[in-house]
Order: sequence, then C-alpha cells, then structure tokens
Amino acid sequence: MTRPRIGIIIGSTRPTRFGDIPARWIRDKADATGAFETEIVDLRDYGLPFFDDVASNLWAPTQHESVRRWQEKIAELDGYIFIVAEYNRSITAALKNALDSAYVDWNRKPFGALAYGSMGGARALEHLRSIGTELQMVSTRSAIHIAGADFFKVHPGFGGSGNLDDIEGSIGDSTRAMLADLEWWTNATRDAREADAQREAA
Repeated sequence: MTRPRIGIIIGSTRPTRFGDIPARWIRDKADATGAFETEIVDLRDYGLPFFDDVASNLWAPTQHESVRRWQEKIAELDGYIFIVAEYNRSITAALKNALDSAYVDWNRKPFGALAYGSMGGARALEHLRSIGTELQMVSTRSAIHIAGADFFKVHPGFGGSGNLDDIEGSIGDSTRAMLADLEWWTNATRDAREADAQREAA
C-alpha cells in the first residue's frame, strides 16, 4: 500500500511571514519517519477569493476555478499538518477562508499542527480544532507550540537563527508525539474511507 499523503498547509500569506521556516522543518521531520509522502501547500498559490459561493460544496457546485483547484488539492490528500500563526487569539483570516472554501474534501481526515505566537499559538490552535470538528476532521491530541524565548530564538525578524533545530530540546518530544498520532489516525481513517467506498460500490 502506498504511504498516506500529508499536506503541510502554511496558514499565513503575509510577505514577512515566519511560516515557511516551520513548514520546511516539519516536512523534513515527517519525511524522516518514512510513514508519509509530504508536500507543502501554500495558500499564496491559490488566490482564493473570500467565500462568496451560494453554499459550501456539500450543497452546491463551486463557481470559482481557483476554489475548485483548492478543493481538488485538499481532496487528494489523506491528512494535514497546519502551520498556525496566532492573530488576535485566533487563526488567520486567510486560513479560515481556506477552510470554509471546502467541506467534503476535509471530511474524515486527520490533522496535526505546529503553532506559534505569544502563547505558542495555543488559542489559535484550539479555534482550529473546533472548526475541524465541524468539518468532520480528527485532530491529533499532540501538537507543537513555539512560544516565548524559543520563538524569538528562531524568528529571523527578531534576530533569531531561522533554524528550529536550535529549539529541538523544547519541541522535539511534542513533534515526535504529533507525528506518531498523525500516522495512526491517517492510516485508520484512510482504511475506513476505503471500506466505505467499497461498500457504496457493491
């Protein structure tokens, strides 16, 4: 059986974003497990309009070509790792819009997260988990949080190194736990979706 495909979704589109650095770092860590095929999925590449369809694609066809292309990308993946920037105690508007721009494509798939911000992105991640529940997703219990002195140590905008290996002692255990959770849930949900498809085809 092929390895499950994991999309690492960068949740910020700002020109000066930090998200590229943790996205590349967690991709390397995920690849090193041998459990996944990974790719970085950048919201900048899709040019999503703010949601203005008549309804989600659960109920009505999507009108915008860019949104359909986004849905197709999400649909082909078996699970996700979100790179979560915290803005005013929540996720970015760009990420919320991307989540809202699909529905059936997220269903019955798991996600993990690497979050960062003044409180390690904890409040944004809890918001994301709540949204994920409504999208019929499964969140891993474990997640990676970069906060406080660690955040400044690695953020180039604050004179940091740009290398998350410098804070491995703080985030290594949570990284391994999140990836182990994601591997289990990805395989379990993929098997269940395939069983459902076989029953529907019978």
